[in-house]
Amino acid sequence: MRALVVGREALLLEADSAGEVAALHAELLRRRDAGELGAVREVVPAARTVLLDGVREPAALGARIARWAVPPLAEAEGPLVTVPVRYDGPDLAEVAGAWGVGEGEVAALVGGIEFRVAFCGFAPGFGYLTGLPERLWLPRRATPRTAVPAGSLALAGEYAGVYPRSSPGGWQLIGSTDAVLWDPSREPAALFAPGVRVRFEEAGA
Repeated sequence: MRALVVGREALLLEADSAGEVAALHAELLRRRDAGELGAVREVVPAARTVLLDGVREPAALGARIARWAVPPLAEAEGPLVTVPVRYDGPDLAEVAGAWGVGEGEVAALVGGIEFRVAFCGFAPGFGYLTGLPERLWLPRRATPRTAVPAGSLALAGEYAGVYPRSSPGGWQLIGSTDAVLWDPSREPAALFAPGVRVRFEEAGA
């Protein structure tokens, strides 16, 4: 892990993997809740980094964090959200072919994985979910779609995600859900937040 001062009150922590980021993010939240991080306002994970904002002495805190022994994240740590999905995506047949299975087996493969929200971005409510075995990683589409329907369950690289609203996108679309990913009138507004565990359950199964 590497600590970089990126502002008067900002510290960027770099990690080597999504798993290290998840464990570091959880440890930072635990220590902040215990009052060990002072006035830190925000703890924001990304693909390989965690940004701390509101740090009074970022260099000193970075030196302390670099000496931490961060425990690996327990599999069952974090709240669990179950999302019903219809496997009706336009790329379902192509994905099944890439995986070497029948279209009907995709639901079982995806449903057997417990994903975790690694970080959020792209659009309000969009969570980047890790947990796909490397053998199931897929490239983005060569030509992105100009409009992906809200609620689309999609895959790209090592990530899965659900589009919270209609937007352009180049991920592989395998299904759809009626779950509301982002609702500003709800608390919390986002269904997916970093650290949340996610399972996709075939609708009507």
